[in-house]
Amino acid sequence: MTYSDDAVVVTGVGATTPLGGTAESSWQRLLAGESGITAITADWAHDLPVKIAGVAATEPADVLDRVQARRWDRSQQFAVIAAREAWADAHIGDDLEPERLAVAFATGIGGVGTLLSSYDTMKERGANRVSPLAVTMLMPNGPAAAVGLDVGAQGGVHTPVSACASGAEAVSLGLDLIRLGRADVVICGGTEAGVHPLTIAGFAAMRALSTRNDEPQAASRPYDKGRDGFVMGEGAGALVLERASHAVARGAKIYAEVAGAGTTSDAFHVAAPDPEGAGASRAIMTALREAGAQPTDVVHINAHATSTPVGDVAESAALHRALGPSASTVAVSATKAATGHLLGAAGAVEAVFSVLALKNNLAPPTRNLDSLDDEVNLDVVRVEGRVIDGSGIALSTSFGFGGHNVALAFRGAAT
Repeated sequence: MTYSDDAVVVTGVGATTPLGGTAESSWQRLLAGESGITAITADWAHDLPVKIAGVAATEPADVLDRVQARRWDRSQQFAVIAAREAWADAHIGDDLEPERLAVAFATGIGGVGTLLSSYDTMKERGANRVSPLAVTMLMPNGPAAAVGLDVGAQGGVHTPVSACASGAEAVSLGLDLIRLGRADVVICGGTEAGVHPLTIAGFAAMRALSTRNDEPQAASRPYDKGRDGFVMGEGAGALVLERASHAVARGAKIYAEVAGAGTTSDAFHVAAPDPEGAGASRAIMTALREAGAQPTDVVHINAHATSTPVGDVAESAALHRALGPSASTVAVSATKAATGHLLGAAGAVEAVFSVLALKNNLAPPTRNLDSLDDEVNLDVVRVEGRVIDGSGIALSTSFGFGGHNVALAFRGAAT
């Protein structure tokens, strides 16, 4: 197959997050500087060292058919909700051949809720009481499969699993599928439903989570001197990517162009980032090179910025290494301050926010940044949104355990 020079564009977005049950409601609350982080009051959290999380603002059961939803793990439910919104937003006609429609939907953990509850059922009630749906609900490719079945995609269903970079890698994969001529349209995104006692206990044991149990909405503090770890979140984000000529021919609304993507690996440590940011910076530079863009073309960065003491500094180093002097002047947003860290869904949700930032000419604000870390020389947007040039380049960066690095470069659609 030949590598197509036809541009790839975003024609639909969807999301369900701790801020809102749709992309638009999540975006509006983000712009308003609100938080989706709350205290966990359930009995299962009583003995946990961390009792805060970004729980989805809208329960899946409230928007899905009850019978259908029972056949899906919570991560699959989130994926279908976000994908349906993006699909409806794109207004794809019935004339699209199923063989030209693909899905790339990621997760970091997959159906962990089903896995653990099924094991409890087996221990307490016996093996014959385990649901025959357990395997299809717990398998990591379950969300992608559910989305593919929902829209009738026959051009391939794919599941990147690369920790917290998973959602962004799905967008990168969608870009490649269209460029390689394997699909005309790809629904891509990421999902996660990891607000569970085991995952919270595990991350807490690593000292990766914030312990501000008495201040849930102030707990996620990217780049702030007082940060002490990230906050778990759940939800999903989805984008419809489309070959530009295909989108133009049908008169589609175009949010932005997916101009480039870079994926690299650190080979440094299974959990800690390279403090020099070498691998992350290579991902950013690759994305810009694919986009045919210079550092000075970047008008906005939706940073990975998890609120961990080491990770935020390493990302700042990577941005300076990749962008040079421009790193100190471009508008940076750290949206995990409002949503928490959605793990495998984070990159997809933040890609949606990046596209909406260009579409609305507005970089969203970062909550809880009272005192910028001395080692972070970035122009972080605070208090209220900042006007940006919507025709420029927006970067969305995602990094994950295992040394995964993904940078996405979006170019604003001409108006």
